Amino acid sequence: MANPILIEVTRGPLAESLHRGAVAIIDAAGRAVLRVGDTAAPVFPRSAVKVFQAIPLLTSGAAETFGYGDRELALACASHGGEPRHTELAASMLARAGLDASALECGAHAPSNPRAAGELLAAGGKPTALHNNCSGKHSGMLAVARHLREPHKSYVKPDHPVQRRIAALMSELTGVTAGAYVCAVDGCSVPTWALPLEAWALGFARLAAAGPASPAPLAAGRRLIEACMAEPGFVAGEKRFCTDVMAAFGGAAFVKTGAEGVFCAAIPGRGLGIALKIDDGATRASEAAMAGVLAALLPGHEDVLLRWSAKPIRNVNGAKVGSIRQSPDFAAACTTLAGI
Repeated sequence: MANPILIEVTRGPLAESLHRGAVAIIDAAGRAVLRVGDTAAPVFPRSAVKVFQAIPLLTSGAAETFGYGDRELALACASHGGEPRHTELAASMLARAGLDASALECGAHAPSNPRAAGELLAAGGKPTALHNNCSGKHSGMLAVARHLREPHKSYVKPDHPVQRRIAALMSELTGVTAGAYVCAVDGCSVPTWALPLEAWALGFARLAAAGPASPAPLAAGRRLIEACMAEPGFVAGEKRFCTDVMAAFGGAAFVKTGAEGVFCAAIPGRGLGIALKIDDGATRASEAAMAGVLAALLPGHEDVLLRWSAKPIRNVNGAKVGSIRQSPDFAAACTTLAGI
């Protein structure tokens, strides 16, 4: 059975393109607040679960040893744009662990932020691994290895202690054994596990509901979420959904995108976790879907969310010719969230 249409892309009076997908909203007890589509299907979460991957940075004591604060913790959970503030902080994280950019095994690519990419090109520079959107996450993984006196080379391999530790944490948080599902290689070379969409939502719900007295992994995950909400500019960057939305919500919502149309979120005040996946991998659709869900759960920030949930499409001359919007059925499903 095909997933329902969540997002429509219109041109004039017609829906020109359609994006199908699934959405799961789960509370910390595992109860479903909303299920749309096949939420039991396994999904690679990609970068949407970097918070899970950064938990050992706190539970191992590495963050304290190397003096990492909110900005460093946020960057460890980031898919950043390669802006100077991002690359400089990643380099600083490595230096405090006794390493430099040569230790990164994520690969190099140009900054995804257009301004940063243009400035690098104009200066005659070349992209390094520090510009990789995952360099903060990798710097955190390396810090854990150094702090625990583990070999830091090949830290991206599934059998390395760093990755085994992360896989165990994912199993604990989601209630699903990672080894029972598919493991593949992410864009930055670390393992990525495909687990049911609703399991990822449960994991974030447990972090959203966690407090200082919670078991160490849950408390650490909650601390990471709080760091991201406090320093959203280090989670994504200029004109990015995650940064703009977390800045506007002021601690009411944590959101994190992943490649191929994945988005996850945590609502600390409600103890809710959200995970969604757009079948065709379109980011424009995952952003619009997440904006619609947040608008229903946390009204009062429509000015920010409308830029993503009802995004205009303009032609070369700047005239509005269509929009990206929720399908009528998905919009109706979201209205059931009001007051929850």
